[in-house]
Amino acid sequence: MDLDLTPAQRAFLDAVETFAREKVAPLAAAIDQSGVFPRELVAEAAKLGLVGVTIPEAYGGAGHDAVTYALAIEAIARASATLAVILVVQNSLVAEPIARVGSDAQKETWLRALAAGRALGAFALSEAQAGSDAAHQKTIARLDERGYLLKGRKVWVAVGEVAHLVLVFAQTQPGSEGRAISAFLVPMDSPGLTGSATLDSVGVRGLGCVDLEFDDVRVDAEWMLGGPGRGFKLAMWALEGGRIGIAAQAIGIGQAALDEALAHSHAREQFGQPISNFQAVQFMLADMATELDAARMLTLKAADAKARQPRVLLEAAMAKLHASEAAHRAADKALQILGAAGYRRGATVERLFRDSRVTEIYPGTSEVQRMVIAEQILGIKR
Repeated sequence: MDLDLTPAQRAFLDAVETFAREKVAPLAAAIDQSGVFPRELVAEAAKLGLVGVTIPEAYGGAGHDAVTYALAIEAIARASATLAVILVVQNSLVAEPIARVGSDAQKETWLRALAAGRALGAFALSEAQAGSDAAHQKTIARLDERGYLLKGRKVWVAVGEVAHLVLVFAQTQPGSEGRAISAFLVPMDSPGLTGSATLDSVGVRGLGCVDLEFDDVRVDAEWMLGGPGRGFKLAMWALEGGRIGIAAQAIGIGQAALDEALAHSHAREQFGQPISNFQAVQFMLADMATELDAARMLTLKAADAKARQPRVLLEAAMAKLHASEAAHRAADKALQILGAAGYRRGATVERLFRDSRVTEIYPGTSEVQRMVIAEQILGIKR
């Protein structure tokens, strides 16, 4: 296995790491405290190509591979988990599906704008009764002579507060579950589309989450993405890329927690010596480092496979499962090592602990990832 980066990858990632360290990290605590969407940071990220990392240069993207994308998300997440998720939504859940199956008109109208940062995208799949059971969509798209009318409600739509475009999944043949779900590109200023703020979240604050209400929102047939009845498969494909991105985000959070714990273990003295001399602390640090590195290898394997295989269901599920749980354990151990210094509002480790938890929930819980892995290794057909 060749783990060396090319000069182009290294140059891009060096720029990303500098941006994360100098521009993002100093604002992470303020983003968490205020819960305000970081518009200025997203605009700065766009200048580096971070809103269209894998989008071809022909459409204004950076034209990098999925491995570079994963490493970039990790670097950003070490500084701000919130900005990392925003970039995962933009790249994996909105831009990449358009790049994969979009028409020429859809690519010219939306992909260029997304890749350049002139437009932000949101992904609307989850509903009150359709989370892990994503096929159980209640949002309806009814065809008439002028196109489609969308009616329904979507919940926890990240970036929806500021997005210009939302990728919406709806039933075009009610009662047929995932077999007749279609995807639609819907401008956020469409008549009949309204958003309401979600309840405040524990972590990853400032993500711009809203619930969206579609009250006979008209969408031209040309804005259906991928063809009738192909929306569910497209959503599942997008989520595979999203899980790789969230795995990378989780690793970044966990690595930041490890960095905090290492620094504290050298600085903090008890019984006349740094606590890094105590085996109990050393073992926690060793577990954190080992688990995060294993998660990184799984994530890079999944990212590499994405360029070689039509689907990476198993690889993405394994990466996301292990990385999210490793990040949670790392943040927990870091909090234990810091003790009272970490167990207070405003401490970096306290924020990382809160941010890590949701990586085990979105996009697809740890339980769902275990189901996917079991089905794949057992050859179970759904």
